[in-house]
Amino acid sequence: MKYWELLKEENEAVAERHELAMERIGHMKEEATVGEPYRAFFERTVQFIELIEETFQKQMDGTLAAMSQKEATEFNRTLYADILPGAYGKSFANPDYAAKELGEDYGPWLSFLYTEIRSAIVYAYESRLVDVTVLEELFIEVYNLFEDGTPEVAELREPLYYFVSDYCDRMLPWRVRETLDPSLDFGKSIIMDSDLNDLRYLYRFGEYISETELATARFMNELPEETVRRMADTYTEGYRKGFAATGRSYEGKKTVQIRYHIGFERMIRMAVENFRELGLEPIIARASIGTVNRMAARTNGYYGTPANRQYEYDHRYDNAVYLDKAFRERKLSILKVAYETYKDLASVYAGPAVVETFGEAGFEPVNAAAAFSLSEKQEKLLLSYSNEAMQIVDAYIPGTETSFTIIAFPLPEIGAEFEAIFKETIRINTLDYELYRDIQQIMINELDQASQVHISGRGGNRTDLTVQLHTLAEPTKQSNFENCVADVNIPVGEVFTSPQLAGTNGLLHVGSVYIGEFQFKDLEIRFENGIAVSYTCKNFETEEENKALVKQMILKNHETLPMGEFAIGTNTTAYEVALRYGILDKFPILIAEKMGPHFAVGDTCYSWMEDCPVFNPDGREMVARENEISAKRKENPQEAYFGCHTDITIPYSELDTIEAIHPDGTSVKIIAGGRFALPGTEKLNEPLEK
Repeated sequence: MKYWELLKEENEAVAERHELAMERIGHMKEEATVGEPYRAFFERTVQFIELIEETFQKQMDGTLAAMSQKEATEFNRTLYADILPGAYGKSFANPDYAAKELGEDYGPWLSFLYTEIRSAIVYAYESRLVDVTVLEELFIEVYNLFEDGTPEVAELREPLYYFVSDYCDRMLPWRVRETLDPSLDFGKSIIMDSDLNDLRYLYRFGEYISETELATARFMNELPEETVRRMADTYTEGYRKGFAATGRSYEGKKTVQIRYHIGFERMIRMAVENFRELGLEPIIARASIGTVNRMAARTNGYYGTPANRQYEYDHRYDNAVYLDKAFRERKLSILKVAYETYKDLASVYAGPAVVETFGEAGFEPVNAAAAFSLSEKQEKLLLSYSNEAMQIVDAYIPGTETSFTIIAFPLPEIGAEFEAIFKETIRINTLDYELYRDIQQIMINELDQASQVHISGRGGNRTDLTVQLHTLAEPTKQSNFENCVADVNIPVGEVFTSPQLAGTNGLLHVGSVYIGEFQFKDLEIRFENGIAVSYTCKNFETEEENKALVKQMILKNHETLPMGEFAIGTNTTAYEVALRYGILDKFPILIAEKMGPHFAVGDTCYSWMEDCPVFNPDGREMVARENEISAKRKENPQEAYFGCHTDITIPYSELDTIEAIHPDGTSVKIIAGGRFALPGTEKLNEPLEK
């Protein structure tokens, strides 16, 4: 059943409820039953709901698809107008503005409501009338509370809490299904059926379309056919190699999920064709929306440039409105039922194929005083939910049976030399596989004779860190490091291990590093026996704010995390390109982690797959797949995993020495003075000498 046929039946079933809701909302404009300051909030929200109704009708009668480029642009701006940076200061979506206008007690709650209602933009484009209707009914319920008086805060919280709780059994199963079911082809049909030279197609997604998406699509259309084909082939071949490199087979698998940034449709269309030739039908679902499914970084599907990153940052912890033990239990129960319902789809899912982007302007968040935040109890509930949810997902989609691939390309926002940087990125993504494989094997051979590795910074970098390695029982058959070339992580360029925690000690420091979209300044993490015991940065004026940012964005709200990975990046070509174009702070972690040693906090690279043998190209088994914490997985998986893995790279410019320390105390320098020092690895220094 195609997407539109699926929606037709349920839209007809809810049509009468929707009509009654809109009739009631229409009467609000004529009433004077809600006093100030709240009346302004309800009036403006009514106007927005009427805009959603207009959007839905235009989608149904074909008006949206028939709009001219100018009309489509203007309509898109209208939908997102009040959260754009220029207007956000006076938007009820802004928690601080809402608190100022509506009071500190009521403003944040009503800002939460308005933010949820904004999700209806997507529902209108996807013709999901049920989801539009339940939001309208929630709005009416809250409006009724404010008629002829002001409710208690507890009275306001109640309908918001039960809206999320009651409708979780619709929102969550839908999300599970749309990430597994290729017949939900709303996005895929736009990509495969549109004239990609007519950029009006971009507006059919329902996402905010900025000049970034338009410029990207124009650029993709101008590229030679063979260039776009090379991009798509590298991407899909990396996916195929990912299965081969781990000794797995995708035989019996039928689907793959494509995640990408809007604007790359020409490449994605070719990738769809490639995957079909491999026997895999692509699933192309939107990045999650709505508080139940929304993630801090909306990259778990297709997505566009955020209309306002501060808006998304302000609402990253809206789940504080409803997260309690009862909701946690309910959501886990619904998740399990959903996967049981779609277990046949889950059993043939091969994993995600991701296209990342980079080049956006740096974002330095401002902490809104009125924005919701999680209590310590809620943080623990969220973490325990994540751990148990991972176990549920793994039961239906075992990590031992899936793979993935990730590749990255720049966006036009990177600057005037975008086209040159794009061509260089293609070159980086297609570097000589065999050359890097052989050089990295030289490094691994030396590292496998060591019991520890010592890393030190230079200049202003204060890194002084010792990493403890596992003992190899059979050195001729085993290795501590994986030889990583271009398969699951494109481009080539690293050797990595899961350190032994006991004996891993010291300070990790980076002068400037991007973690996701956040630029950290003077980031410091101190480890004792592999555990982060202190952390800070210099982004804010107060130490409290700096520690909170590190905890939120790097430790993912854990009080502490272990070191899950140590790696040595070898892609000096990428580093030279970054320096030449002044984009060292722009490369995503996918490429940046290859440009120096990097360390991950959280789970190891092998979480949930520690018991799957991994072999290097030389035939030796990479055995350092667990640490003292992940070893608890068989007895108590809730204590073995953290549900996160955050990479932090020291660039070559801040690096002095990486030294392999042997059990007898002698040592061999892998890198000295920021240059590769082992015989046979000198070629990696050529880009650095430029």
